Amino acid sequence: MQRKEFALGDIVEMKKVHPCGTNAWKVIRMGMDIRIKCTGCGHSVLLPRSRFEKRLKKVHPNKSES
Repeated sequence: MQRKEFALGDIVEMKKVHPCGTNAWKVIRMGMDIRIKCTGCGHSVLLPRSRFEKRLKKVHPNKSES
């Protein structure tokens, strides 16, 4: 399985929907851990990189940084 590329500020889609009903998250911190923020309710979650990559479904690149 190919590793998905993502960057700071990208909108990512996770496998499971957030309880608020949104499936889109913004990457706000990268490193050993990844912090993502729900675009619906603003809740942020810190996940280890391995768990984040396992749960990642799709990446929507940030157009402004290209």
